Amino acid sequence: MALQGPEELGEPVEEPEDLDDQDASSISPAEEITLPPGPGGDEETEEALLLPWDRFSAWLHCICVVGFDLELGQAVEVRQKYPPGPKTSICYLSFPDSNSGCLGDTQFCFRFRQGSNRKTSLGCFLETTDRDAPPCLKREQGHYYGYVYFRQVRDKSLKRGYFQKSLVLISQLPYVTFFHSLLKIMAPEYFEKQEPCLEAACNDIDRWPTPHPGRILTLPIMGVVLKVRIPTSYDKPGTSQLVQSAQSDSMVSIVLPTIHEVDLFRCFYPVFFHLQMLWELVLLGEALVVMAPSPAESSDTVLALVSCIAPLRYCSDFRPYFTIHDSEFKEYTTRTQAPPSVILGVTNPFFAKTLQHWPHIIRIGDMKQAGEMAKQMKVKKLKNLKTLDSKPGVYTAYKPYLNKDEEIIKQLQKGVQQKRPSAAQNAILRRYFLELTQSFIIPLERYVASLMPLQKSISPWKSPPQLRPFIQQDFMKTLEKAGPQLTSRLKGDWIGLYRHFLKSPNFDGWFRNRRKEMTQKLEALHLEALCEEDLQKRIQKHTEVETVDLVLKLKDKLTQAEREKLPVRPGTLEKLRAHIEGVILTLPEDLQGILHKPTTL
Repeated sequence: MALQGPEELGEPVEEPEDLDDQDASSISPAEEITLPPGPGGDEETEEALLLPWDRFSAWLHCICVVGFDLELGQAVEVRQKYPPGPKTSICYLSFPDSNSGCLGDTQFCFRFRQGSNRKTSLGCFLETTDRDAPPCLKREQGHYYGYVYFRQVRDKSLKRGYFQKSLVLISQLPYVTFFHSLLKIMAPEYFEKQEPCLEAACNDIDRWPTPHPGRILTLPIMGVVLKVRIPTSYDKPGTSQLVQSAQSDSMVSIVLPTIHEVDLFRCFYPVFFHLQMLWELVLLGEALVVMAPSPAESSDTVLALVSCIAPLRYCSDFRPYFTIHDSEFKEYTTRTQAPPSVILGVTNPFFAKTLQHWPHIIRIGDMKQAGEMAKQMKVKKLKNLKTLDSKPGVYTAYKPYLNKDEEIIKQLQKGVQQKRPSAAQNAILRRYFLELTQSFIIPLERYVASLMPLQKSISPWKSPPQLRPFIQQDFMKTLEKAGPQLTSRLKGDWIGLYRHFLKSPNFDGWFRNRRKEMTQKLEALHLEALCEEDLQKRIQKHTEVETVDLVLKLKDKLTQAEREKLPVRPGTLEKLRAHIEGVILTLPEDLQGILHKPTTL
């Protein structure tokens, strides 16, 4: 059974064609709601114009329930069209492997490819809300996340002897902590009261404000009120602007300090002697597999790995929980080519054999039993990994570029011995990774900034100048005097690490983004220079045809600036509109009428 977003509402029921199209009960979508306008401001005005179910779609794609059928196994209990991807994959990804033995309630997440990029009425609006998000929190364009709350309890009234069901939230947003917190509220209520409470939850979510970065949001859900802040790209890295609970918040039940951060120390504890090496492997986009006893530990560890290079965005694929039924199983396990740049989290013992040829394998033990100090010190050889029962550790032949940082290990060990709170250990580790990544990325930022043309080279009557090309040899020369040694105490082969990184998907993704930002900055500076010109004086020397051509070009500039949200100074676009109007008024009335007509895109 699933509650769909706006694309599915009102679609005809599809008859089952095969075992993937399970026949079961379905919930009719909630009635349309007239949305109240927000509390002022341009963005709030835009929100007031949203259609019913648009707000729901800004947070979630759909809500699903996956149950266990004695004849068919896992089944999405839905009769309506299910759009995100292969239904069989969703079924298996929403349940732990049988060997996991997850009794009680278990939470985890998975990630899967989006079937097709379907345009929605929300497209432009979501691009606007996404613009100010940090790189790691931007909406996923090619993938969906599935956030799972799985319950397995004994029930003698059922033939199988167990009640097994998952409530799953499908979203493009990587707000892991937020959605897990949301499921802790929704799932127990659903398992007790069934469908009607899910319908009520969808109505609640459709009244939420959209997830704009920088806003503090109050979100009512099923009688509980969540208070969260969506981070922005302008926040200082390593700081989280904690949401304070004011006296006026008497209705607020839960204040979330973060919407996306996982507990790094808990996740890395079983292998924390190898923290620095793992950071290098993730930074370089190496093929990594995490073998864990449960989907919860698998998904948490993969998410911790991906986030350890923040504020740099991990640009390769990653699957917090991956099964043999996944549609990419053959693609990612083939031996006919080198393993792809991807991080997989698995629990099925079958993968110990299937992925034996992978270069880097992390074996995680039961985190619940991690009370005493982790003892494994040495990196293990891959040939020693034969089954999923192998000892916890890191199995690889990789030789780190940087010398081992003993200080962070001693600091964390001391914290364990002194029973330092887990939150403090987590903060220490997060700061360590942040400083390490910043030391690495600052020389690249400094060099890329030098590729920007001088502002005096920008002429309003010529095309904006181009960025100079990134030349690896030139960058390497800068490291001698302005390398990471200025900010990091670590010694080692930094040059070798940079050479390897420049060939990785993470560098490609980072540089593409920086180049786009700098190109937009050049366009903005060019536009500002144009607005400072005396156009009335300029057009006195123009023919009528040349003046019309100028108006059309200025209109194109204005359209581009609005579409791409160019970072221009306040008032620039208003000044440009005034310039365009002034030039048009110098033309004959018949041309004025033509040029005043809105442009059809």
